[in-house]
Amino acid sequence: MPDLLASSALVQLLSKHPQAFGQILRGTPTWVGGLLAGLVVLGATQLRARNVGALRTALVPVGMLAFSASGMVGAFASSHLFTEVLSAWIGVAGLVALAFLPGMPNASYDAARRQFHVPGSVLPLLMIVGIFLVKWAVGVELALAPQRVQDGSFVLAIACTYGVFNGLFAGRALRLAKLVRTPAAPVAAAA
Repeated sequence: MPDLLASSALVQLLSKHPQAFGQILRGTPTWVGGLLAGLVVLGATQLRARNVGALRTALVPVGMLAFSASGMVGAFASSHLFTEVLSAWIGVAGLVALAFLPGMPNASYDAARRQFHVPGSVLPLLMIVGIFLVKWAVGVELALAPQRVQDGSFVLAIACTYGVFNGLFAGRALRLAKLVRTPAAPVAAAA
């Protein structure tokens, strides 16, 4: 990974000319800032404990999956490694989701109300911003060095990074789904 970062056109540019960061930000379309603000708001809603329905618990993982997929297709569809990119992304996402499948502390499912009680966490916010930053940095990198789309170590590292993020989201959603199938512990009768 250090070699990958050292070979990055973006990292090389910013290490030699840190003032270029301002130029890159000014060159970034305005709507990207609006998207980031919306994603931060979405992530911030995950900070507090809340009761949500099943559809709402699936929206963030599905949305981030679509955002990652659009990032990979947009960046790597022309790569001769596109099949490998998709395979790495799906494989890593599946492995991470399975690794984080065991229970979700302090989450519960109320079958009568058909709602989950989900504890607040900063992790979804960090993952949402992480996916955004990866997508943005890849866009900048490919604008600076379009040939990187054919660089196997670069495209596979990005696919695996997206896979980790999506696997964490999927694992979280699967842990909640598991609560629906797990009967609640019986309440002890009062003596």
